[in-house]
Amino acid sequence: MQNPGIGFAQSAAVLVPAEKIALPNTQGRIDHMAVDLSRKRLYVAELGNGTVDVVNLATGKVIRRLTGLRAPQGIAYDPKADILAVASDEDGSLRLYAGSDLAPRGVVMLGDDADNVRIDPRNGHVIVGYGSGGLAVIDPGRLQKLRDISLPAHPESFRQIGSRVFVNVPGADQIAIIDIDAGKVIATWKPPRLSSNFPMILDNAGRVAVVFRGQNRLALFDPVTGNVVASLSTCGDADDLFFDEKRNRYYVSCGAGSVDVIAAEAGGLRALARVQTAFGARTSLFVPELDRLYVAARANILGSSADVIVLRAN
Repeated sequence: MQNPGIGFAQSAAVLVPAEKIALPNTQGRIDHMAVDLSRKRLYVAELGNGTVDVVNLATGKVIRRLTGLRAPQGIAYDPKADILAVASDEDGSLRLYAGSDLAPRGVVMLGDDADNVRIDPRNGHVIVGYGSGGLAVIDPGRLQKLRDISLPAHPESFRQIGSRVFVNVPGADQIAIIDIDAGKVIATWKPPRLSSNFPMILDNAGRVAVVFRGQNRLALFDPVTGNVVASLSTCGDADDLFFDEKRNRYYVSCGAGSVDVIAAEAGGLRALARVQTAFGARTSLFVPELDRLYVAARANILGSSADVIVLRAN
């Protein structure tokens, strides 16, 4: 067990290992995941393998594999439209699949490094971060790009409240705030002494939570002023961040080989536990309806196979 870090307990039973789901014949880096709750499916984007695995969560087994993809990394499922959207790095494509049978529904080419994917809950538009700096807004029904919003560098994680989208732009050391309907940047935050902002989430108080890899630090921002209202150190090489509304906690998954559990309290942030996972297992997905955090662990040179570590929230 690795060093729990300052303030973190190793044994606190707030996030408990439940099972491991094997990802057979999967090599290389694993990126984002998505879930279809109605069919009990977990989708795993296997960037280094050029595949997306479809996991039956009831049985804990891979039941299908989508192949022929060029480094898939961003992935999202829209239950209203019943479509799966997969963005790929190497060919800059956004590929759509029917949720029912995963038949191809079409492709929109974005040109380069299609990455994080979100579904606009208001209208079902697919928002994709891509290239050297931009968000694309796509109508999945017409397979048409509606607009581009230019950014000064490649966007990483982004989150939406109404027409406002908060975007991490680590290459420019900033958080950009976009009016997605107007198609323009309306504000930028440049937090001092913080760098490499990758994962982001919005909490139940409307605060913008961001982990900065440069300082291994979680910071909470006031969504109006952009001021940091609280911060706390985290594990290293963080790639995903989620907020558990039921328990008022953040989960930070890190490539250093752990997940940090952090409580949101009136006085700020409090470290609860550091849960060991696997070295390099930095991407994750929290599914509040199932009280589960899914953490993807890649195969390594020591012979361990790729799998999804399932942690139960208590």
